[in-house]
Amino acid sequence: MNNSEKETLLSIKNLEITFGSGKSEFVAVQDVNFDIHKGEIFSLVGESGSGKTTIGRAILGINPTSNGQIIFDGKQINGKISKKEKYEIERKIQMIFQDPSASLNERATVDYIISEGLYNYNLAKDEDERVAKVQEMLENVGLLPEQLYRYPHEFSGGQRQRIGIARALIMNPKLVVADEPISALDMSIRAQILNLLKKFRKEQGVTFLFIAHDLSVVRYISDRIAVIRAGRILELAETEELFNHPIHPYTKSLLSAIPIPDPLIAKQRKNFVYDPNMHDYSTEGPTFKEILPGHFVYCNEDEAEKYKAELQ
Repeated sequence: MNNSEKETLLSIKNLEITFGSGKSEFVAVQDVNFDIHKGEIFSLVGESGSGKTTIGRAILGINPTSNGQIIFDGKQINGKISKKEKYEIERKIQMIFQDPSASLNERATVDYIISEGLYNYNLAKDEDERVAKVQEMLENVGLLPEQLYRYPHEFSGGQRQRIGIARALIMNPKLVVADEPISALDMSIRAQILNLLKKFRKEQGVTFLFIAHDLSVVRYISDRIAVIRAGRILELAETEELFNHPIHPYTKSLLSAIPIPDPLIAKQRKNFVYDPNMHDYSTEGPTFKEILPGHFVYCNEDEAEKYKAELQ
């Protein structure tokens, strides 16, 4: 099935996010356009400060937007919306935070943390159903029923992240924004958490926006990847297409920086350093162009012709 036949769950159009005003105004994100299809894992990759978390928080309504549209399930969810609409959106879009220690209430038991959404949205008809749902979710994320009445500080980082995942997924959301969900974890735990997200996508059809800075991680988990730098998306393509045929120089520089375990191969590889001044936008500015089917690059017409010629 090609991308045009897939059902779009979230659509971001010409998004701009600005902080401050007057002389201290800072445009954190601009000209951002992408769609996320139902049931896919879509990754947003970039360095620290590139704007990826800012976009994730805007989708959840935490960061206000200064221009553009965020359309979820056919309805615009940024700008002025009613309390009732906001309440509904908060149930359908959940977030898994980067730091499992900071995002969990240290004074609440695991049972309460996971159940909070069920209480707030009356998602269990009685206490028996609530307990059954919590225990099933705990099992799904690989924790034990006897751990329900413990507190977050009694768990390891990986276990705390599992609690955060359980809290988000018990709401039966349509979209989960996973903001660097494994960057605070040991290497041995990372694969377990990634497999857990893939499991929920496969079994429950959950759609994920996965935010990360590590390209080797997103290659393992993603269907499609968007590369972001300084608040702009520079390239977007299906995962293997992006890795096999990177087009934008910045994407090439990111890929050249991925560590290679074999020291002999690593020695032979040339690191590619990206210089933003290599682009000449004095006569014609860049836009988001489709260079190959489903493969978009932020460039002007001259660059687009050059990229197409290089691919032939």
